[in-house]
This record gives sequence, structure tokens and C-alpha cells, in this order.
Amino acid sequence: MPNDYSDDRLRLVARLYYLDGLGQSEVAKFAKVSQAKVSRLLALAKERGIVRITVADYEPRRRELEDRLRTRFNLSGAVVIKSGDGLEGADLRRAVGHFGAAAVDALIEPRDVVALAGGRTIHELVHHLPSSRTKALTVVQAMGSVDSTVNAFDAQEVGRVMAQRLGGIFLSLNTPAFIPEKRTRDALLRLEQVRSVHENLGRARVALVGLGTLANSVFVERGTLTPAMVLELERAGAVGEVCGRFIDARGDECATAWRDRVISVQIDQLRKIPQVIAVVSGGDRTAAILAAIAGGLIKSLVIDEVGAATLLAAVPLPATSSPRKKARK
Repeated sequence: MPNDYSDDRLRLVARLYYLDGLGQSEVAKFAKVSQAKVSRLLALAKERGIVRITVADYEPRRRELEDRLRTRFNLSGAVVIKSGDGLEGADLRRAVGHFGAAAVDALIEPRDVVALAGGRTIHELVHHLPSSRTKALTVVQAMGSVDSTVNAFDAQEVGRVMAQRLGGIFLSLNTPAFIPEKRTRDALLRLEQVRSVHENLGRARVALVGLGTLANSVFVERGTLTPAMVLELERAGAVGEVCGRFIDARGDECATAWRDRVISVQIDQLRKIPQVIAVVSGGDRTAAILAAIAGGLIKSLVIDEVGAATLLAAVPLPATSSPRKKARK
């Protein structure tokens, strides 16, 4: 583009277009240029600093709901993202991920060990983390592969992206998440490659997890969880799933055959991680969230405003004084 237009001429074009609201054809007549050239002159005005676009700040978070969640459920952190105009599905997950990423990034310190699960909303959040590449993290896959078909939402892919964006290494848990036999599962856990990853999960200071239900779980969606297993879990009181571990309303792992066949971060390990952040979108996870909070499994929550309102409207389960059952590996 020729750069010999005077600042005064560019100011004229900018004034007519941005302040006076004239169309480009009218601006062209005033400035004695072709209509096609008007957009190029406006671009040049921006380059020279004659036009400076300012946007009134948009607050994407519902701070009052965040305060209520922290107080009501004794959370260390809460991020509630607006879901105005009835956002649903992929659009809602995108909003939660986009606007929740900065808050999650602030909770992750340099050289942290981060246990990471997969999931659609976590995928969106990780892809919107600031690309600093300076944190030197150790990102550890928190659950084995759901099946042989790896997609962009699985922990293997999300973990690699997180390590690339924030800087560091990714430790992959190269096993299936569910093993048909306990004996085979235990043999895999004894392998050095698997054992070392599992030990790093025990060193995690931060964990990023999703929360599923029996009706809305990656294991149901991908055909790993059969109707017979669902029935067994229902009878055991399962209300939620975190990293492949099905929990009851108190946040204890359900005593079923499923528990002895999963390769993932253990419930007791998860409880000991100082900052476990649940990333959730939609209002159908209330029972799972309440269970995870009751069991001390999550410390912070990233959620949309509809999900937050549904959670606050729910009646929490009464506290129990009975000792926790020790979860088996």
C-alpha cells in the first residue's frame, strides 16, 4: 500500500467513517478516492496510530456466584463463567474453557507436577492456556486410554498440548484405562514404565479433572461400560466418576469389580493433591460435584453459571461421621 497519504487525509477518512457513521461510498466521495481504497486507508490509519480501537471491558465471570460457591462448599477457588444467550454443548464448553483458562493458569506454579485427565471441557481450557512455555511442568496422564481410538479430547493429546503451551514434559500412562481382569491390571501396574508414571501422580501438586455420571461418562459413550456394569455400579450407589473411579454420594469409591480393573490416579492419591480443579460444563453433574466435594476430592471448581446455580439450589447430603473405607488399588 502506498504510504504517501498525509495524516490529515487519514484523519478525515477515519472521522467520516468511525465518528460520523458514513458508508465507505460516501467517505470515498469526500476523500476523492475510490471506494475500494477506503478500507486500505482505514487500515493505514490504524498502523499510524491515528485510529485506536478500544473495547469496553467484558466481565465473563459471575463473581457473586463464585463467592457463594466458595462459602457454601468451602472451596479454595471457584470460577463461574457466564452462559448468556443459552449457550449449550460445544459452545458452552468453549466459553468455559476460553474464559476459565487464565484462572487455572494462575493456580499452576513453575515446576509443578500436574495430574491431568481428559474431556471435552478440559480440552477447550487447555487449548486456551496462555502460551508461555516457561513453567517447566511435569504433566502426568491421570488415567489410561479409554480405547484404542485416541481423539483430541483424550488425556494423551490434552497432556501433550498442555506441556507444549506452558513448557515442560508429558508423562504418558501407556495402558488401557480398564482391564478385563484384576490379575492383568495388577501385572501392568508392576511394570517399571507404568509404576514410575503412577508414582509421579503421587507427587502432583495440581490436578485438572472432569466429573462424569453413569448416564454421561466417556466409558458409556465409548462402549467400555456395559449395561451389566452400569447396573452393578447403580446398586453400589455410584453417583459420579472422576478419572475412571466411580464414587458414591460420600465421595468414596464404589466397591465393585470395576474398581479392581481400572488404571488411573487412585482416590486416596487424589485426596492428597493440594489443588484439585474440577472443570465442568452443564447442569447435569450436580450429584457428582456434591459427592466429589463431600469426599474431599476436589478443592476448586470451574463451571458455567447454569451449572453453578443448579449446584447452589441442591440440598447437600448430610455430613457423616463414619470412617472412610480405604480404597483398594
